[in-house]
Amino acid sequence: MSKRGKKYQEALKLVDRTKFYEIDEAIELVKKTAVAKFDETIELAVKLGVDPRHADQQVRGTVVLPHGTGRTERILVFAKGEKADEAREAGADYVGEMELVEKIQKENWFEFDVVVATPDMMGVVGRIGRVLGPKGLMPNPKAGTVTMDVGQAVKEIKAGKVEYRVDKQALIHVPLGKASFPSDQLEDNLKAMLAAIINSKPAAAKGRYLQSVTIASTMGPGIRMNGQKLMENRTRASI
Repeated sequence: MSKRGKKYQEALKLVDRTKFYEIDEAIELVKKTAVAKFDETIELAVKLGVDPRHADQQVRGTVVLPHGTGRTERILVFAKGEKADEAREAGADYVGEMELVEKIQKENWFEFDVVVATPDMMGVVGRIGRVLGPKGLMPNPKAGTVTMDVGQAVKEIKAGKVEYRVDKQALIHVPLGKASFPSDQLEDNLKAMLAAIINSKPAAAKGRYLQSVTIASTMGPGIRMNGQKLMENRTRASI
C-alpha cells in the first residue's frame, strides 16, 4: 500500500461512514482528515434531486464566499478601450483582444483560471469557444462573466466569488477554502454556499432536493451531512 494510501486509511478510521454529521462536527473532522503535506482544499459535493436534462431544472449561480477560497484566481479579460483600462485597474492578470485569442489558438496557452468578457467581445471569444467550453472557461452572463462592469467582476472573483452549477449527474462540486482556514471561516463559507444552492432550487424540482451533502479534503475521505435537516434549517433561516 502506498504512503498516501496508509494516510488515507488512517484518516478513514476517524470517520463514521454510517453517521450524518452536524456542520460544526463535519468541519472539525474534515480538518483532522487533511493529512497531506500540502494545504489541502476543502470541497463540497452535493447531489441534487433535479433532472439536469430539463432546462427548468438547471441549478447555477455564483456566491462570494465570506472568507474566499484560499487561492487567487488568474483572470483573463477580453475588453477594449476604457473597459480594458478598468479591468487592469481592478487587478485583472491579462487584458486584451484578438491577440489573446491567437495566443490561445497558436500556443495552447491557458495560464488563467477565469475568463471575463464585455458583451461586444463575445464574437471574438466565440472563436475559441470549442477550447474554452470543455475546460469550463467560457464566459457566461449567468455567471457574471459576460458584463460591461468588468472592474466589479474582477474584484468579486479576486475576493472569492465561486460559480456553482449542476452537472449531468445532478452533482455540484465547489471549493470551500483550505484546510489551514480556521473552523469558523470554513463554517461561514459552507453555510453561504449551501444557502445559495438551496435558494437556487428550481420550482420544477420535485421530492428531496439535497439528496446527499458531503465535504472532503483533496486527499481525505468524504464526511456526510443530513441534507434534509440542512434544508429544514435553511427554511427556518437558521443556517
